[in-house]
Amino acid sequence: MKVLISTDIEGVAGVYHHEQARQGNPEYERARVLMAQEANAAIAGAFDAGATEVLVNDSHGGFRNMPPDVLDARARVVQGKPRYLSMVAGVEEGVDALCMVGYHSRAQGRGILAHTINGFAFAGIRLGDQELGEAGIYGALAGEYGVPVVMASGDDVFISENQALFPHASFVQTKKATGFNSGVSLSPEQSRQAIRAGVIEGLAGRANARPLVFQGPQVVTLRTQSPMMADLFCQWPSFERVDGVTLRFTAETVESAVRMLNCCSAMSSMLR
Repeated sequence: MKVLISTDIEGVAGVYHHEQARQGNPEYERARVLMAQEANAAIAGAFDAGATEVLVNDSHGGFRNMPPDVLDARARVVQGKPRYLSMVAGVEEGVDALCMVGYHSRAQGRGILAHTINGFAFAGIRLGDQELGEAGIYGALAGEYGVPVVMASGDDVFISENQALFPHASFVQTKKATGFNSGVSLSPEQSRQAIRAGVIEGLAGRANARPLVFQGPQVVTLRTQSPMMADLFCQWPSFERVDGVTLRFTAETVESAVRMLNCCSAMSSMLR
């Protein structure tokens, strides 16, 4: 059994503020270790459940957050960007299950540090008529490779947004959101214990899990944070301008949609 663990930082126990998620300050240095420790808990749970191989994907920001020497030596680590499959890079290696650790709710939601892919640029993303956050988008990308999401952790808002997408997954609540920058969290130790148990539970039910699959070409609707951002993205001829902040494009696959969205995210750095 080969398992991929995708690890973000905003859903990690004890993380509430952008300073904890951005390089260059002491709070980030502590938070990146907390992120790695939750990844280690998931790795341990995967091996407890019978995994023969585990990949852990560093899925936050520049994708090089977790100190490699802190991570469980039994796992291989996916780090650095750009990469085509982004938060689920490694899924192409024939993995059997995906676990999402430290994830957060979607843009414009009420969860802690809520955003979708790029909070500076994107105000919301729809595939077809469904508003999705990162878990839904990347869960669907994994689904194109036949891989189900079996476990996910984050705050209570993240869980409420995604339970219907992954009904067979084990969800672990690491904290309760009381605002964008506030909440009530488990201790790091409690969170790690719950994540380890959640991975064991999720993998035990893997036979009943089903990949999230969106059939056919995807009409993607992207709401930007400003008309200026929409102006920039619409330099790309594939985009149709809907209104001042909304644009639309069609992608043959979820993977194509993800690659286009990540190109837009990279383009947005021109306006910072």
